[in-house]
Amino acid sequence: MRVKLLMAFAAVTLAFTAQAQTKQEFSGWGAWFHTQKFSEHWGLAFDAQFRSADDWKYLKHPLIRPGVSYYFKKNKIATVGYLFTGTHRVTDTENTFRVEQRIWEQYIYTHKIQRTAVMHRFRLEQRFVDKQGPSDAFFAQRFRYFIRGVIPTQKTADFTKGTFVGLQNEVFVNVQNKDKTNNAFFDQNRAYAAFGYRFSRKLDLEAGYLNQYINGLTNNTMNHVAQIALYTRF
Repeated sequence: MRVKLLMAFAAVTLAFTAQAQTKQEFSGWGAWFHTQKFSEHWGLAFDAQFRSADDWKYLKHPLIRPGVSYYFKKNKIATVGYLFTGTHRVTDTENTFRVEQRIWEQYIYTHKIQRTAVMHRFRLEQRFVDKQGPSDAFFAQRFRYFIRGVIPTQKTADFTKGTFVGLQNEVFVNVQNKDKTNNAFFDQNRAYAAFGYRFSRKLDLEAGYLNQYINGLTNNTMNHVAQIALYTRF
């Protein structure tokens, strides 16, 4: 039941994309996700990610994303933040970096299904993309729904140390100015499976496979990603 719940969106998306011709890419992503609680209600959320271009040729997307969180309860958290990123492109004729900045708002709800810790994340992004060559600057809004489950490999009521399986899926949709991006409501989907180790309540390390399907303006892309992620909590 829990696997069906976590991977339902991925199954629907893969069934849809199987009907279309897509470009295949292979890349690597490294990520660090951190949460820091300052008091009963206030805290910090931060992540840094580094994503390669196809065939691991160069760093294509660096991301820095800080945010301020308010804890309504331990399992209900609202966050507002900022992101700096960009797209680095290297070809025989150009070497460019197109900057994108975002303001984002999100709400996280966590709960358990038997031994599985489940997280739902609802995120709205305001995207400010700079002008680059013939491409004009633009503003657009995007909504993202993310679901993740952490399944301990051993039976335990309180999972504080040991191995686990991580399953997640995230759907992206355009909600404003879709004509500036891919001219479609559906933007992309990311399905992910990983194997990890929890060193303590404060530290997880995992490695896995992420399947990113991007609905492009003229071409669709299926990106096969090897990902390593570090999670810290204080």
